[in-house]
Amino acid sequence: MAIKKTSKQVGLQYGFRSGLEESIAKKLTSQGVSFTFEDLVLLYIKPQRESKYTPDFLLSNGIIIESKGRFVTADRQKHILVKAQHPDKDIRFVFSNSRSRITKLSATTYGDWCNKHGFKYSDREIPVEWTKEPKKQIAS
Repeated sequence: MAIKKTSKQVGLQYGFRSGLEESIAKKLTSQGVSFTFEDLVLLYIKPQRESKYTPDFLLSNGIIIESKGRFVTADRQKHILVKAQHPDKDIRFVFSNSRSRITKLSATTYGDWCNKHGFKYSDREIPVEWTKEPKKQIAS
């Protein structure tokens, strides 16, 4: 005896992610309309727009300091872009707590993120050593 699948099981089998997708597929099938589901992939480029980043502090030796209590996704994405487009800039973070997780469900901390992306960081204050580093070349 064959076990009848629920409509949700059938939908998952075909990769439907919503009830609407599933109901459309059922309607097309009942009308005898031939179709495929998510077989076509179109590439596109997200439009770029120029944005501005204003660092919190610029030390006299050229080191840029960004202070962060919360380090949300938009900030992290911004700093990856800024670093990629301005590799000559030395951007560092001072966190309220670098052991805070980037999201409630992630084990990754702010400090882990900095290590992964090549940013120096500290907690609560700028280390004296940073202020005593030789002057950086400041490009406009």
